[in-house]
Amino acid sequence: MSAIAHRSIGDEGRVELILGPMYAGKTTELLRRIRHLHFADKKCKVIKYKMDTRYSVSDLATHDRQFHEALPCDELSEEVLDAMMAYDCIGVDEGQFFSDVVEFCDALAARGKIVIVSALDGDFNRKPFGPILNLVPRAESVTKLSAVCMQCKGRMASFTQKIYGDKALIEDVGGTDKYVAVCRQCHAQLSA
Repeated sequence: MSAIAHRSIGDEGRVELILGPMYAGKTTELLRRIRHLHFADKKCKVIKYKMDTRYSVSDLATHDRQFHEALPCDELSEEVLDAMMAYDCIGVDEGQFFSDVVEFCDALAARGKIVIVSALDGDFNRKPFGPILNLVPRAESVTKLSAVCMQCKGRMASFTQKIYGDKALIEDVGGTDKYVAVCRQCHAQLSA
């Protein structure tokens, strides 16, 4: 048999990227993959953005209130990188908020770690959000999820629109109090 046939989950480092608008299930998909690897006897750790305290200060939480133990961080420092060496798989939620996410993921994958990142690919102006799109050419897999348009309820939503709050503030953590997932047509209408 070839060497490929003998590989198992986690034999070599890789980066998996989960993108999409708000309410598309990115965090849910991240946790599904983490649980899958946990069942494969991989030691897993999840990192959450420290400023996202909507549902929990310390745990990662989905919009439908699934919770998972996490390490809250505001940057992916050398200390965090060193701490992650004890794990086989590292999940990073809200990757768009970490300015050092590309270097962090590259360093871990080069050391044989599986890194799964969930992130918004675009801000509410449909512009690249932080450095996350720089991770696309460095990832082994990229999944783009969509939601149901929260305005027309008839089309798939690929974009996030800010409906309340300071439109000049790009990094503004919030939920349905500030943002909706919208289709192309509804984004244009709300932006007009």
